Amino acid sequence: MTTTGWTVSRAADELLRAEDERTDRSPITDEWPELDLRTAYAIQDETLSRRIRRGEHLVGVKLGLTSRAKQQRMGIDSPLVAWLTDAMVLPAGAPIPRATLIHPRVEPEIVFVMGERLAGPGATAVTAMAAVRSVHAGLEVIDSRYTDFHFTLPDVVADNASSGAYVTGPIGLPPEGLDLSLEACILEVDGKIVDSATGAAVQGHPGEALALAANALAERGLALEAGWIVLTGGMTDAVFADPGARIAAHFTNLGSIVLDGGSDDAVR
Repeated sequence: MTTTGWTVSRAADELLRAEDERTDRSPITDEWPELDLRTAYAIQDETLSRRIRRGEHLVGVKLGLTSRAKQQRMGIDSPLVAWLTDAMVLPAGAPIPRATLIHPRVEPEIVFVMGERLAGPGATAVTAMAAVRSVHAGLEVIDSRYTDFHFTLPDVVADNASSGAYVTGPIGLPPEGLDLSLEACILEVDGKIVDSATGAAVQGHPGEALALAANALAERGLALEAGWIVLTGGMTDAVFADPGARIAAHFTNLGSIVLDGGSDDAVR
């Protein structure tokens, strides 16, 4: 128990309640200013345990704050790691699940499917990419349990790095022969180009982000397992997913993904 009355269990309660009730809240650090990253990851792990107990299955990890500009703003030098479960998978062609989200935003990502177990410490981009089975285009629908996406670093770690939903494209390519630092993506909203980037926006190369994830998990006695999905982080800034919007990401080699913004009727 802390001097403020907050615990890992209470924080997990609050965040899962906000998610289930689609109600945003103020950052936990407003009431628990001593919350640190180690404890925030313990909260993240506790929420995962509760998701598994209610029937969800762990399918991989996602990285957050992979762009160096975002890291500088948050005062860190490596990405965040968070959990993916099967409940977060968005089937191809399905609209954004507005009935389960608070204020969704969308960002394009390069996605890996692991062919082999990857364990740190000491993982490098080379060893990381050697463990990848296939590379896909992806769109992540991020959602924060905090009002207006306003949070500190421990807050967002505890909140599972603003996890929401994700969809992957139908094209899966072997990593050999792909220069993912040059893999370009154009992001469109309702047919208008709103942003573009290459894989270099993700730690210089998505393989670097993958290696950092393996090394970060090693500090917690964990590893990236064969078969897991890894979302390597947003290539561009996230865009708001307004009801009825058509959001599309077009990649150089990985194909295109189109996502329907869904309807407000779904939340009534």
